[in-house]
Amino acid sequence: MAVEELQSIIKRCQILKEQDFKEEDFGLFQLAGQRCLDEGHIDQLVEIIQNEKNKVIVKNMGWNLVGPVVRCLLWNDKEDDKRKYYFLMLDVLVKLCNPKELLLGLLELIEEPSGKQISQIILLLLQPLQTVIQKLRKNKAYSVGLALSTLWSQLSLLPVPCSEEQVRADDHGLCRCCKALTEFAQPFVEEVTADKENSMENEKLKDELLKFCFKSLKCPLLTAQFPEPSEEAGNDPLRCFASEIIGFLSAIGYPFPKMIFNHGRKKKTWDYLELEEEEHKQLSDSLASLAYLVFVQGISIDQLPMVLSPSYLLQFNMGHIQVLLQRTEESVFSKGLDLLENGLLRLEDNSLLHQYLEIKSFLTVPQGLVKIMTLCPTETLRKKGLAVLQLYINKLESQGKYTLFRCLLNTSNHSGVEAFIIQNIKNQIDVSLKRTHDNKWFTGPQLISLLDLVLLLPEGAETDLLQNSDRIMASLNLLRYLVIKDNENDNQTGLWTELEKIEKNFLKPLHIGLNMSKAHYEAEIKNSQEVQKSKDLCSVTVGGEEIPNMPPEMQLKVLHSALFTFDLIESVLARVEELIEMKTKSTL
Repeated sequence: MAVEELQSIIKRCQILKEQDFKEEDFGLFQLAGQRCLDEGHIDQLVEIIQNEKNKVIVKNMGWNLVGPVVRCLLWNDKEDDKRKYYFLMLDVLVKLCNPKELLLGLLELIEEPSGKQISQIILLLLQPLQTVIQKLRKNKAYSVGLALSTLWSQLSLLPVPCSEEQVRADDHGLCRCCKALTEFAQPFVEEVTADKENSMENEKLKDELLKFCFKSLKCPLLTAQFPEPSEEAGNDPLRCFASEIIGFLSAIGYPFPKMIFNHGRKKKTWDYLELEEEEHKQLSDSLASLAYLVFVQGISIDQLPMVLSPSYLLQFNMGHIQVLLQRTEESVFSKGLDLLENGLLRLEDNSLLHQYLEIKSFLTVPQGLVKIMTLCPTETLRKKGLAVLQLYINKLESQGKYTLFRCLLNTSNHSGVEAFIIQNIKNQIDVSLKRTHDNKWFTGPQLISLLDLVLLLPEGAETDLLQNSDRIMASLNLLRYLVIKDNENDNQTGLWTELEKIEKNFLKPLHIGLNMSKAHYEAEIKNSQEVQKSKDLCSVTVGGEEIPNMPPEMQLKVLHSALFTFDLIESVLARVEELIEMKTKSTL
């Protein structure tokens, strides 16, 4: 019945001219064709569409059947006889229908699905979509851009695999889609490179491809995890996708070295692109992703001129590192750590000039490392942040180290980090005292200025000693070292002329603070012991914060641990004061 109905509609339309087709005819054609599919008359439907007499009708109306045919392919995903007819019909419609109408119809179909169906329909329609665009005679660049933007928007909804197992499983089809997408874009890239005249349309097509490459570098490549560079890593689908994208950039006239030499200029090579506001925001992420892929993954690294110095490359990458470290996703800021480590390992120790710290990113990046060290929930990344910060310190020359130490002491607001910096200051003083030539940054007046930040309690005797115990212990150990290593007669460090100030700002307030803190915790212990006898729960104040209700025996452990910390500080303080007394007496 459905077949006869369709044939009747076609027979009536055959006597009409193309411009006389009415909207009603389009609707009836689609409805009858849909019924043929529903009733399983696919082979007869294919025969009708392939009939040369119906060519004009199919050209104008056939695109309405693409949607129903595609849905049949998605629903009947098992291999059977019907599927070959569905594919045949789709192929015929793509060849015969108006490409402009077909393009819009295919893009609407790509935008419809969600979840795992996104990859299914993209993989199904990429080849037909490519064929349709290649048939267009006008506005090809616009059509390519529209198609790539639609495809990317859908792909960006798919979860990015975060392990080798997930990449192999490819449950949501992202890896397969990335491979298919490069095959889709390839002929348009070749078209750009083949046009030696650089026509206006060719330039527009190049711009659309450039936008697509930037978007792909942002998603999925920014968050994608890659295996360590090796021969086997070359088979990783996302790494292959990255290689293709970087290859496309080179092919259309934007090789990575060109972007390097463009670095630092106010006017960028791509400034003429009419990017939307969101695309401008994506650009910094895209370029940071590109830098990681080239320098850490080694993709197209051979394109880089050998004459570029390690310090120049670090300067080039520092802005990208800053972008990566500012992101909250571990998969992204871990790339910032890797990229920074990669740049630092190219440098000799003590070779990075202090003038680089006048560039904003050279100070904000170590501050970003501090945030990772103190806030990241993953221990391996916290340790990596600490190791990279130490590597950064090692590469700076003395004045650079000095500047960085001052900056981090003023900004870190974390006792453990401050203790780490103070230990580094101690190491630099030790190096300076052992050198035959003078190092003014870690001896004399410059050192005293730095010690003013170290040998003091932030809030005097009221300072929370438990919360600041790491910093206080490091400061005491530094002071003990200075007293032992620097004789009052030599006074290389300037310590002995500043001793009175140190006692006033650091040692005396520390004594008072210890007495107050010990008295408080001893009272808390007594209170907890009394509560233990009554077997009730109670709250205790430790480090200025109230401990939530817990069994008294656990509270006692916490309180005794705090007292142990104070005893430890007190014993080191006593030893420092004893050494000072011994040294001052020996010089009398």
